Amino acid sequence: MSKAFGFREFGGPQVQEFFDRPDPVPNPAEVLIRVTVAAVNPLDHKLRSGFLPEFFGERPFPQVFGAEATGVVLAVGAEVEGLDVGDTVFGGALTGAGTYAETTVLLGANTARKPEGLRDDWAATIPVAATSALNAVDQLDLPSGATILVNGVGGGVGLATAQVARERGLNVIGTGGTAKRTLAEAVGVTFVDYTDGRVVAQVRALAPDGVDGLVDLVGGESLRAVAPLARDPKKVVSVTDPTVAELGGEMVRRRMDRADLEQAAALMVQGHLDPYIVNTYPLSQAAEAVALVESGHAPGKVVVDLTLGTASEG
Repeated sequence: MSKAFGFREFGGPQVQEFFDRPDPVPNPAEVLIRVTVAAVNPLDHKLRSGFLPEFFGERPFPQVFGAEATGVVLAVGAEVEGLDVGDTVFGGALTGAGTYAETTVLLGANTARKPEGLRDDWAATIPVAATSALNAVDQLDLPSGATILVNGVGGGVGLATAQVARERGLNVIGTGGTAKRTLAEAVGVTFVDYTDGRVVAQVRALAPDGVDGLVDLVGGESLRAVAPLARDPKKVVSVTDPTVAELGGEMVRRRMDRADLEQAAALMVQGHLDPYIVNTYPLSQAAEAVALVESGHAPGKVVVDLTLGTASEG
């Protein structure tokens, strides 16, 4: 049995709970890992709230939070190649098994060995945040010297997108709340504060002819306001809002395969990508970690470290 943190039904924080579950049994395409660090994402609380009730099909409650983790391989499915028992790996829990748990299963194709020199907590942020950034920047396929607008630059995906874009020689303008300015500017972003509501005017002042590409991490009315800033509607991509198609753009085509994981890990090892982990919690305080991300006020990344006994911040 292993301890896990999840939710007993769709709803608000009141449906969250700890429970014990048997160690998942990996199917032929999966690996079983002992989790060391799980990263926290907005997707976690959205799934709990029932935003996408079909995401995990008919999987029964309670469901476990989390979609990305680092850990040590305990068992390997017969069809998995390139991974062995004892390897320290990181990957995405597209299995629906969740990652806020002492053990979980990951798809072998979406799991990679952690390279030497890469911290476990950094690796845990790669499968969702860092690969989203890679996929978005790859999809825009802009030449060096072009200007990209990141709508919602202050969170984990936004900061990763800005850093990948800067590493490719792009100029980055980013929108966000006042509290996100410091981290955004630290990675080379020309920051636009949306607090006063003058986002479009501020971006126009910086890029009078519009921007070459736009990565949206907010959706809704915010996306609709900034989308016309892109000179070519086809160069607007959104991680969060399918209605981007109505504006002429596209959803980011997500991969999260081993090649993407390894590429993001290499950028971290080379010093080009920092996840900016600003808060770390033990599993016992996973509720606080979810609440912080759900508040929308967390700059950078939040992680749950299962090797810790008490909460810490960094």
